[in-house]
Amino acid sequence: MKDFKNKIAVVTGGGTGMGRELVLQLAEEGCDVAMCDVIAENMEETFELVTKQSPDVLVTKHTCDVSDEEQVLKFKDEVLSEHKTETINLLFNNAGIGGGASFVTGSREEWERCFAVCWYGVYYCSRAFIPHIVSSEEGHVVNTSSVNGFWASLGGTPHTSYSAAKFAVKGFSESLIDDFRLNAPHVGVSVVMPGHIGTSIAINTGKILGGERTEEDWEMVKQNMIKLGAPVHNQSIDQIKQMIQERTDSFAETAPTSSSEAAKVILDGVKDNKWRILIGDDAKAIDEMVRRDPEEAYNITFQGDKREEAG
Repeated sequence: MKDFKNKIAVVTGGGTGMGRELVLQLAEEGCDVAMCDVIAENMEETFELVTKQSPDVLVTKHTCDVSDEEQVLKFKDEVLSEHKTETINLLFNNAGIGGGASFVTGSREEWERCFAVCWYGVYYCSRAFIPHIVSSEEGHVVNTSSVNGFWASLGGTPHTSYSAAKFAVKGFSESLIDDFRLNAPHVGVSVVMPGHIGTSIAINTGKILGGERTEEDWEMVKQNMIKLGAPVHNQSIDQIKQMIQERTDSFAETAPTSSSEAAKVILDGVKDNKWRILIGDDAKAIDEMVRRDPEEAYNITFQGDKREEAG
């Protein structure tokens, strides 16, 4: 697939971040797009931007929680109806949230919610749209994993649900290579593994998971920070809350790679039929180090070594 003109693409999580940029860049290339998101106001913003920028292509918006198969099937039916088609060319399984950090001390509900969005969202959407991609003349499936799909850590901080889901996405995507080669040779697949990208995932995760941490929860956050060497012994819980909020707010601003840059890398990778798309120098550095010495990947010094080596 050397270009996207006159193709039809489905993009999940199109409300912000890489999803929004994929919608904008695909439409700019003459591709009709059906996007979904669970946060309607974010999707409305994307819709306003894309219709103003690319008024001559058909862009539709659909509210959908990709972790719910019934909603996904309804989304699929709406897409086929509104785009007056039985075939789809591109599926970008991009939707995702964080959360579910610790399997030992964390909330089971939060753990399973994160896993459901990040893994079952990919599975349900693939199940729903694959028949319509296979029936097209040329198609491509793009699944967003993460550096945490091959390195299940945040430098010593537990990251269990998100990592487990992203490992599943990576394995599923790789398994489709042989499957498509044998059963749908006109369809390609790519797994995207971004590092720190300028998205709103931290803010959106809070909106989707909802709920307020108790004082006991915040005390555990503080103790975990101390275990990891953070000098917060004398800080109050209110100061810890402020610190976490500032980190959340600045997540997108401090990223070395913007959402726009990431989307371009993804689309260029699809055109080049790459099955493995790493995004960001940080992702490439972690990938190289994990492959070079997998036994050391979870050594507490690995994060510091990575920072030094990657500059």
